[in-house]
Amino acid sequence: MGLWDFIKTELIDIVEWLDATGDTMVHRFQRHDNEIKNGAQLIVRPGQAAVFVDQGQIADVFGPGRYELKTDNLPLLSTLRGWKYGFDSPFKAEVYFVSTKVFTDLKWGTKNPIMLRDPEFGPVRLRAFGTYAVRVAEPGKFIAQIVGTNGVFTTDGISDQIRNFIVSRFTEALGEGRIPALDLAANYSELGTAVRTVIGPEVGEYGLAITTFLVENISLPEEVEKALDKRTSMGVIGNLGAYTQFQAANAMEAAADNPGGGAADGMGLGMGFAMAQQMANALGQNAHAGPPPLPGGAQFYVALNGAQAGPFGMDALRGHASGGQLTRDTLVWKQGMAGWSPAGEVSELQPLFAAAPPPLPRS
Repeated sequence: MGLWDFIKTELIDIVEWLDATGDTMVHRFQRHDNEIKNGAQLIVRPGQAAVFVDQGQIADVFGPGRYELKTDNLPLLSTLRGWKYGFDSPFKAEVYFVSTKVFTDLKWGTKNPIMLRDPEFGPVRLRAFGTYAVRVAEPGKFIAQIVGTNGVFTTDGISDQIRNFIVSRFTEALGEGRIPALDLAANYSELGTAVRTVIGPEVGEYGLAITTFLVENISLPEEVEKALDKRTSMGVIGNLGAYTQFQAANAMEAAADNPGGGAADGMGLGMGFAMAQQMANALGQNAHAGPPPLPGGAQFYVALNGAQAGPFGMDALRGHASGGQLTRDTLVWKQGMAGWSPAGEVSELQPLFAAAPPPLPRS
């Protein structure tokens, strides 16, 4: 300290602290040799407390206000010093200004994933993060337990310890709650309240109080989230048969907008319809709502020259069989059948081919 600084210190008789940082929790008032004049003015602003420390012991604590430092309003310090009849000379004491405001927007988060057993997904790993707010509830205890002899103490000095409390108690609350992962978003407030209640006594040992605790997000691993997205997409599609018909309708519209596509495009569209029909049949979607059979016999649809024809009664089918248009390998269908089948495998049509020899085996 230079000569001019020493002279200014001797002339100053106002003890106060103005904070321009926003994150300083404790500031030790600097005086030459820690001497304070008798009758000096102590100014404690709103959101502050002034703690007098003498030889390592917490003496007097002052809340917001303006005070003249004399024996009358320094009872503990007077007792420690043995000033039975007052004092007139400067006295030595350390003065710590403690910010009692609420420090907001402090971050917390899980460094490693939390392993849990989910009732729907089984073992899962969850990550979580959020914010909290803290204030100094007991300035004397905070200085004794945390600050010590530090001249300046900021929120960085305590945030790591509080974060460890939070993550530990949050993990326990999440495990004991047994809340399914997909329902956690609806319970953020309850989880926040539970964690703040549990860690309250622990941080209270340091003279602190957690005023707000917020859970902003709990997330699953990226791979699981991608799988959920696919599952959600299938849920949006809904009825697969209806979705297939919708896709086929879009294909027809595209074909109509491209009249020069030619026969190849028409064949591709026909194959698309056939595939859609097979998918619908496999899913139990009856895409062939044919008319009921006529009295007197079954009615069959026949695949002739690559196109659906019919329905035909037994007499017409007998004529097609005689003319060679209907063979054992020709695909047929009637109402009640699961799908198209070769005519030779349908018991009702086998008499039509009794007189004709079976096809020669392939070499």
